Amino acid sequence: MNPVRNSRSFMTAAVLGLALLVAACGRGGVDERPPEPGDTAVARVDGHAVWASDVKREAVAQGLIGEGEPLDVSSDLFRRVLDEVIDQKLLAAEAIERKLDKDPVAQRRLAAARERILGDMLVEGMVEKAVTEDNIRGLYGEQQKLTKQSEEIRARQILVPTQAEAESVKKLLATGASFDALAMERSKDEATRFKGGDLDYFTVDIMPEPYAVALKDAKKGDLVGPFAITGGWVVMRVEDKRQEAPMSLEEARPQIVRFLTYDQVRDLLEKLRGGAKVEMLVGKAQDIPGAPQEPASAPQGDAAPSSDLDNAPPASAPAQNSAQKK
Repeated sequence: MNPVRNSRSFMTAAVLGLALLVAACGRGGVDERPPEPGDTAVARVDGHAVWASDVKREAVAQGLIGEGEPLDVSSDLFRRVLDEVIDQKLLAAEAIERKLDKDPVAQRRLAAARERILGDMLVEGMVEKAVTEDNIRGLYGEQQKLTKQSEEIRARQILVPTQAEAESVKKLLATGASFDALAMERSKDEATRFKGGDLDYFTVDIMPEPYAVALKDAKKGDLVGPFAITGGWVVMRVEDKRQEAPMSLEEARPQIVRFLTYDQVRDLLEKLRGGAKVEMLVGKAQDIPGAPQEPASAPQGDAAPSSDLDNAPPASAPAQNSAQKK
């Protein structure tokens, strides 16, 4: 767990707790009605209720649980976070006692915390409307139409030091010798020799070029090679060929949710900036004295600027990485 992040989360929460207590003092007391339907009071600090939703919100802020995940009030995690929330309220109350809430710096930090909370609530509300099951399924369907499925090959290999030895191995296999036995006896590939040379399913695009060339027109059951690779010579047998399975909806869901969220936030900020008068009172980084300068040999900006979407998480990334496909 990152102590720096936790410390920052603690201090941020303490500031927010202070803001809430300041507001409560301004009303002359704390509203004891549940802030959310079904909410329950789980502690009291000098007569002020601490609600289960307060604890859950703090757990989400610290990254201990995800948004929307349950948090059992009887769990050790709940009790630990509850203790932290109580500490925050005690610290905030002591800060008010010492009149730190009247300090101009504190006022600015409280105002900044308020702006962050309101901004987050605005974004959360918009995202909640956009990231619906229908929209997730719709985008998934569109991506499946655009995604080209590759062919997967399952093959075995025997790696030996010389071409002559590879030719000898191929002759033995052609006359009916056991691939498993020869792989265990002759292959120098420690990753596969005790698995009968089995590489499992893979697509040729993730393999070194000699494999892609040798397997280009190979059919199921073919002996392929020998061909040279770094480290020796390879003889292969193609065990199976099939179309790569498409990514399932559940596998794609996290990426689609991130994309839809990014899309909503980007559109909202573009609209807000377009309707606001924003004046930059500082120059570009290279115009500030002492800032690093772009080298004279840097390429000129002739290329078309990339879209913000170029940096967004793709909605249809491969379901497996290269290591998994092997």
